[in-house]
Amino acid sequence: MEPSEYLTPSLRAFRQTVDPFGVMESCWQVQRAWWDRPRELAEEVERLRAGMWQEYSTSWQRFTGSSQENAWPAATHDERFQDRVWEENAFLASVRESYLLGTRWLLDAIYATPGVPDKVRGRAAFWVRQWLNATAPTNFLWTNPGALIRYLETGGRSFVNGFENWVADLRRGSISMVNPDAFEVGKTLATTPGAVVLRNDLVELIQFAPVTQQVHPVPILLVAPWINKYYILDLTPENSLIRYLVGQGFTVFVTSWKNPGPELRHTTFEDYMFKGVLASVEAAREITKAPQVHLVGYCIGGTIDAALMAWLNRGQASELPVGHWTLLTTLVDFSAPGEIDLFIDEESIEFLEKRMATRGYLDGQDMATSFRMLRANSLIWRYYVNNYLFGESPPAIDVLYWNMDTTRMPEAMHSYYLRQLYLHNRLAQKDALTLAGRPIDLGRITQPLYVVGTEQDHIAPWQQTFKICSLVKGPVRYVLATSGHILGVVTPPVDPPRRRYWVGDATGRSDAGGWCDRTDKVPGSWWADWVAWLRPRCGTLQAPPLQGSDRHPPLADAPGIYVLERA
Repeated sequence: MEPSEYLTPSLRAFRQTVDPFGVMESCWQVQRAWWDRPRELAEEVERLRAGMWQEYSTSWQRFTGSSQENAWPAATHDERFQDRVWEENAFLASVRESYLLGTRWLLDAIYATPGVPDKVRGRAAFWVRQWLNATAPTNFLWTNPGALIRYLETGGRSFVNGFENWVADLRRGSISMVNPDAFEVGKTLATTPGAVVLRNDLVELIQFAPVTQQVHPVPILLVAPWINKYYILDLTPENSLIRYLVGQGFTVFVTSWKNPGPELRHTTFEDYMFKGVLASVEAAREITKAPQVHLVGYCIGGTIDAALMAWLNRGQASELPVGHWTLLTTLVDFSAPGEIDLFIDEESIEFLEKRMATRGYLDGQDMATSFRMLRANSLIWRYYVNNYLFGESPPAIDVLYWNMDTTRMPEAMHSYYLRQLYLHNRLAQKDALTLAGRPIDLGRITQPLYVVGTEQDHIAPWQQTFKICSLVKGPVRYVLATSGHILGVVTPPVDPPRRRYWVGDATGRSDAGGWCDRTDKVPGSWWADWVAWLRPRCGTLQAPPLQGSDRHPPLADAPGIYVLERA
């Protein structure tokens, strides 16, 4: 049962007007559930009391110098408390342990709440965690030892620099993750040579120039996520997947989506599929004279690729313009999409729809903030501390620059995406969606598929991306790369290797954990394995095609104009 089904009409009205994301409503349900069970609540309070007594005892021993034992040690991955001074200073050690004790007890109690749905518990824990993360001792000057040392070493200059950083971020409207002047699209990012060979009101198609004397005849079409800009696939030259593929002898195309404004408010999911992806497929075929392309989709770009593949396979087999395909960190089954599911219910979607109705789009900053909240300590408070308490300038990192270069979502498409996929999970259900007159059934897809998931993905959990293996009928090779949604994909081959990955056949498999347990981990980048998989499928080397054609002449040099549009 959905949590919203528990709401009375008055609570539903409150949610829609005052509490659209269920912050107060979920916390109230958890609190009321404990009040209704006084004996269980007393047991939880006793557990807290025992923890406080243990913390008091170890703190006293530490102050008297008789012990350095930690009653509540910080997790090894918690970067906030790794400075040795948190161990060596008795006062700071007590502050840390009190914070960790209270945090863990409160979250454990929320997750253990009896009598409420899992989603309500998860939502309450998520929003309480936001408050706990914000009140961590590391976020305050007088309880952050590193910031205090920096203040003393600089004679207070770090405080002045931090104030200046805060004023600059206040003007921008968000906490900076990167120096905004460190890169320039088309000059230091997205520099792989090429030309725009198709432009409509939704997409520019870029064809990249060959660098080898011969290329494989089957072109690769990369469908970038329109939630962000395409140059995540073409960062600095050493981090560019597109440059790597071109250097391996492939003809590469990529979709560069328009940053929609109010004029595109009625743009639909079907528009993205047909005016964007299918139009690009046909243009790539016409330019290269290839009967089929290799289709690649990243994140939401892969989701629409899957819908298109099912749509194409509902038609005549002789008309299929895609011979094989690849999905990168892509959800097609949204039954358990990770913590982002906590934002998705009828009330929150209605709130977003009303918000979009006033402008015709969802602002890119809204989307970016939501994703940053999923990993608040590493994506918000880390930069808050570095920028304001330490007074450091934001770093110059290409991935972070791209992450801050946000895009908008058109009203009609985004509403459809949230409702049909996230809320009702209809893409994974046979014939539950109909697009352009054809019911969508992933089970009709027979083309060979290469799938990449990432171990620490908080946007598309890899166990969910694995579900495509049992939903399609064609052969599937699955890769599980270390790191997360971005760095697990942007993982160029280097020596010595920085990443590792699991890889193997996953055709028809539904047991993600069992597959991983029986699959060897390989050092290096999955890019090399992918190229080895692509080569025999993309044909014998031949002379490269020209840039564009009579029907699709070059319109502008890469990276085009759409990627330069700001949110």
